[in-house]
Amino acid sequence: MSDQRDGNDKSNVRSGGTKNNLGNLLVNNALLSEQQLEDVRVASESSGKNFAGELARLGYVEETHLVEFLSEHYGVPSLDLDDVQVEEEVINMIPRDVAERHSVIPIQQEGSTIVVAMSDPSNIYAMDDIKFLTGFNVEVVVSSETNIQSALDTYYEQFSSGGESSGGGDGTMMGFGDDVDVMEEVRMLTEEDEFDAGQATEEAGEAPVIRLCNLILVDAIKRNASDIHIEPYEYEFRIRYRIDGVLSEIMRPPMRMKQAITSRLKIMSKLDIAERRLPQDGRIKLVLGENKEVDFRVSVLPTLYGEKIVLRILDKSNLQLDMTKLGFEADQLETFRHNIHQPFGMVLVTGPTGSGKTTTLYSSLQSLNKPSENVSTAEDPVEFNLAGINQCQMNDTIGLNFSAALRSFLRQDPDIIMVGEIRDFETAEIAIKAALTGHLVLSTLHTNDAPGTINRLLNMGVEPFLVTSSLNAIVAQRLARRICSECKEEVETDEETLRDLGLTDEQLDGAVVYHGAGCKRCNKTGYKGRVALYEVMHVNDEIKEGVLQGFSAMELKETAIRTGMRTLRMSGIRKLLEGTTTISEIIRTTRADS
Repeated sequence: MSDQRDGNDKSNVRSGGTKNNLGNLLVNNALLSEQQLEDVRVASESSGKNFAGELARLGYVEETHLVEFLSEHYGVPSLDLDDVQVEEEVINMIPRDVAERHSVIPIQQEGSTIVVAMSDPSNIYAMDDIKFLTGFNVEVVVSSETNIQSALDTYYEQFSSGGESSGGGDGTMMGFGDDVDVMEEVRMLTEEDEFDAGQATEEAGEAPVIRLCNLILVDAIKRNASDIHIEPYEYEFRIRYRIDGVLSEIMRPPMRMKQAITSRLKIMSKLDIAERRLPQDGRIKLVLGENKEVDFRVSVLPTLYGEKIVLRILDKSNLQLDMTKLGFEADQLETFRHNIHQPFGMVLVTGPTGSGKTTTLYSSLQSLNKPSENVSTAEDPVEFNLAGINQCQMNDTIGLNFSAALRSFLRQDPDIIMVGEIRDFETAEIAIKAALTGHLVLSTLHTNDAPGTINRLLNMGVEPFLVTSSLNAIVAQRLARRICSECKEEVETDEETLRDLGLTDEQLDGAVVYHGAGCKRCNKTGYKGRVALYEVMHVNDEIKEGVLQGFSAMELKETAIRTGMRTLRMSGIRKLLEGTTTISEIIRTTRADS
């Protein structure tokens, strides 16, 4: 069979099965004449269909006789597909285009093995492709070509998935099927947007890996994932997407592909593929189709069993800059807008990684961006380019950090300054001084809630009188998953559960709670998209007095609530009663107020 891999016949073999192998086998066993073999070959090449398909159409060999012969010759069982019922999750393991190209259909999955029916058990290329796509060992049964084609039409029409995922992580590659053709439209941009011929030559022999990496990137964009996690372990290698804030396992490629995938992504990110001991950071820019550009922020971390790669997807088309659509309640939005439109002072946005802080800041900058204002930002990294705003990328290796950038900004005649994150006393001190000298300063901090931010600044070493003099407002936020609109339904909930959540007697009266039952649109999760929960604390005179008197975080929180602040849990409850999110999401993203 090795001669079939050489020369121009390779494409024919891959698209139409091992036609020479099957044809010669039939001729050698007097089941087909040389002339009939040539007829089938010509018909196959002209129609583009596989050899077995044309053999069945021309009727040179009785299909039942052919199945019996192949079963005996190759020592594999024969199967009438009319006698079996295939489950949807099994069908979805192999994309329809792959199944039709090789004339195969998955029958069942047993542990780490997938059983497939084939009309040509000698088609090693089909088996290689299936093993490559699923990560499973392949066990073959033989069926007639007509039987397989009928089953393909029946099952793929019935489930209407074409290999799309229904979610979950059963060890297979999920949901890539229809994106195979998209790969033709994927192009990687370098800084100079040049084509590296030498690199392309090296990569030519790794085409399956290139294709798989492209598929992973495009599929993540298609699913609106925010991050891709590629994780090596001792006995397995898995890929997960973070969709709507929750990680889901998508596939488990074969362990033998671990190094190839890692190297390919490092090459795309312009990283040192020989360095496997130290963390590395890079960036990938892809062009999809004619005009859609997507950036990936890449982080490589050495672990016990190889390098873990996390890619943050930065899709500008999904960037929401309209503040009215972020999730603010009307009064919260009014308070926030009032504070960011002050001539000077500091507004802080807090929350964990992935809570939407950058989106809130960018929407604020977009609102403040006018020809009359000089706006400068210090970011690490610059996630999105905003027209009319001077954005500065931090680079610690050359000493360009937040504090150094801030000092330079103050010599650039700024009106509005945005600092990506206040991480230390030096940055906090310069930011506060800027806020006290006629500049509006926007920044982020990693704290659990808005009142706790003040204590964090004090713990950094900032004097209480500087905090009270500079701070306009603090916004804490979280992202909760939205209930899918297609499968949203009312769910019965006992009063005690709602009361424990924090609902008041007034809110309990007539409260209706919803959840998502799960459908194809939301991949059976019950959720589609996310909504922000906000805690907006205006630093009023009472809070300032409390800071100067040394109030604890809890005392500051009580003061803020008494003067009109709505906590994250309270905002979550409002979203719950509006039918936007669920009880489990409120519990997952917020903590009780007492």
